[in-house]
Amino acid sequence: MKAVLQRVTHASVKVDGETKGNIGQGLLIFLGVGQEDCEENAERLAQKISRLRIFSDENDKINLSVNDVNGAVLVISQFTLYADCRKGNRPNFMNAGKPDEAERLYEYFVQQCKKLIPVVEKGVFGADMKVELLNDGPFTILLED
Repeated sequence: MKAVLQRVTHASVKVDGETKGNIGQGLLIFLGVGQEDCEENAERLAQKISRLRIFSDENDKINLSVNDVNGAVLVISQFTLYADCRKGNRPNFMNAGKPDEAERLYEYFVQQCKKLIPVVEKGVFGADMKVELLNDGPFTILLED
């Protein structure tokens, strides 16, 4: 599993002009599911994200988690994180999970996040989504499990 985390002041996702997820301060997570991923990957990744200290404390030190700042999470499915661009000019997505299993693990990851973080929103798996965000920092991290 791969996740791109962006610390945001706000983020939202729309499908066909309808808002499907909307958060204030927190984390926008682009989640990619790979061929070899399983529930344990989702559990470990959710745990890591919930504890990751990437928000500033009162002394402006990066020392607080999303929960410490009462932040929220918006999870967006992103199979393109598994793009292989080593050969040619057209990305290869052979390492991305098969759609049915990837959707199941995406939903499982969202449920794991909900156990750990009070406010969790999500996009629509496989949809053409329009994501808006204001990256705070900017602060962007790539996690892999």
